[in-house]
Amino acid sequence: MDNEYDISIEEGVAAPLDEERICSCCDLILREEGVSRPCLVSISLVSDERIRTLNDAWRDVDRATDVISLECERPDDPSLAPNEPCELGDIVLAPAFIARQAREYGTTVEDEFRLLLTHGLLHLLGYDHLVDDEAEQMEAREEELLALMPCDAPITGVILTRHREDAAE
Repeated sequence: MDNEYDISIEEGVAAPLDEERICSCCDLILREEGVSRPCLVSISLVSDERIRTLNDAWRDVDRATDVISLECERPDDPSLAPNEPCELGDIVLAPAFIARQAREYGTTVEDEFRLLLTHGLLHLLGYDHLVDDEAEQMEAREEELLALMPCDAPITGVILTRHREDAAE
């Protein structure tokens, strides 16, 4: 499976992982999720100011956040021809926000970035956390996937409380 990733990094923003490791994480997630169709994913690393603007425009929440996912197509869409690439959507990450969050949650910046990249891609694949049952399923899947990635430390006990708080607004 040949997935394509359009990775853009806003000027002045430092990427916690290089492009090869970002693509490798995404390939692992898509493979483990059983996606056999080639996928196209846009991944943008932006400033806190830019993600705040997007969060306000798309979610009506006027503050910065760690990750936003904007879904386009699903790999199982019956309107896609066999082997036609699926345009999954966009994942927007704010590395400076993620770095602050890593300190708060006791992870490395790189591991927190892996978690949020995983979180964003799972959203594009249809996972959500608006209700407790869905959140528990998504958290469990994130833990399973992160256990397969080369992380700085084992990432266990993934808790999406920061995202549940966002959903409550």
